[in-house]
Amino acid sequence: MNQETRPRNSARGFETLDLDPELIAVLQTLGYTEPTPIQRDAIPHVLEARDVLACAQTGTGKTAAFALPILDELLRIEPDGRRRPIRALVLAPTRELAAQIAESFRSYTPGGRICSDVVFGGVGKRPQVTALRRGVDVLVATPGRLLDLMGDGEVDLSQVEMFVLDEADRMLDMGFIPDVRRITKALRRERQTLLFCATQPREIRELARRLLYEPVEVAVDPISSTVEPLSQSVYFVDGPRKLGLLLTLLASDEIARALVFTRTKRRADRLARSLSREGVDAAAIHGDKSQSTRVRTLEGFKRGRTRVLVATDVAARGIHVEDIDTVINFDIPTEPETYVHRVGRTGRAGASGTALSLCGADEREQLASIERLTRRKIQELETPTALEATRWDQPAARPERERRPHARRRSGSGAARRRRSRGRGRRPNSAAAAPRSV
Repeated sequence: MNQETRPRNSARGFETLDLDPELIAVLQTLGYTEPTPIQRDAIPHVLEARDVLACAQTGTGKTAAFALPILDELLRIEPDGRRRPIRALVLAPTRELAAQIAESFRSYTPGGRICSDVVFGGVGKRPQVTALRRGVDVLVATPGRLLDLMGDGEVDLSQVEMFVLDEADRMLDMGFIPDVRRITKALRRERQTLLFCATQPREIRELARRLLYEPVEVAVDPISSTVEPLSQSVYFVDGPRKLGLLLTLLASDEIARALVFTRTKRRADRLARSLSREGVDAAAIHGDKSQSTRVRTLEGFKRGRTRVLVATDVAARGIHVEDIDTVINFDIPTEPETYVHRVGRTGRAGASGTALSLCGADEREQLASIERLTRRKIQELETPTALEATRWDQPAARPERERRPHARRRSGSGAARRRRSRGRGRRPNSAAAAPRSV
């Protein structure tokens, strides 16, 4: 693989990247004047129709790094015929991330000239099928729902020119790689493929070798490094006192919008309820929530109605919210790469951010693995001493029912009693009473 890690142009504005002037005008209206390093390095190669393997951390602007050159190509070449074929396909691991990517395509598109849409599970197929039948230029999808629609004969991928795998390392973690291989078999061989990830384990390198043709490798940060403006600290505290410490931290006005990570869905729900009982505006989001609930919860967090969002790692992959000032690892992740994904939700695109970890005695080895991976010693902060120990993670005890006196148990089942009662007080007719002849 060819590796390119330096900007190709010393100038700093988007106008240096040879993008369509209409795209640049839209970016200016959105307030984007200078590309991020991953955008500056990747966009020229994508515009040259090269396959690209791009590694950059969460929050560095990866979506625009592939969305802008794709839109540039689609604006240059109008499709033949009346029907709009799918010309660009983007796969994402989660519903939230897929929706965010589709929204980015729409916001970057000048004058609505390019039609973008998104399909994912958890909602009805009918509106998605209707949109596909009208014609879509750019389709953003999660693998499962896309395969469902392909099986129904509602998706034709034979004319896809540009194929993007976003957050491919998370797709690997979630077991989507077999689905990705099935989808790629429906694509034509003459296509451009872009693979974006935050980490590059051996399986991702092997996937890139199979899918990409003579790719350019772009890496703007060391693999699994955390973003520079991020302040990282750890408190050593035993599990029963974690809730008390979290409440103490949230009592500070310095935390305006926090994303809190737990290890399991159940712990996310219970922690959110515990925080709410203490007067904190908190909500939980994870894969067991319905799509409508997840959308409503995320919208409340974006608009500031919810101050604290408690999430699992899978659900958080689609959370791209501006101004998250603090990420709190309530549970230390078992995989050190997951830590990089988590803390990347703050300090995005050069902004400052804070990452706090609450480390129990049984989590110190995971913390050491994180420090080895990131090659960074996380600063230890003094834990307050007067923290109340609580069993917040246990289900609430049900009140014992008052035992009521009951009547003497009658023998036999209810059906048998009903049969016996129906026979009482009836005089048999003569035919029934006569002895049978043998």
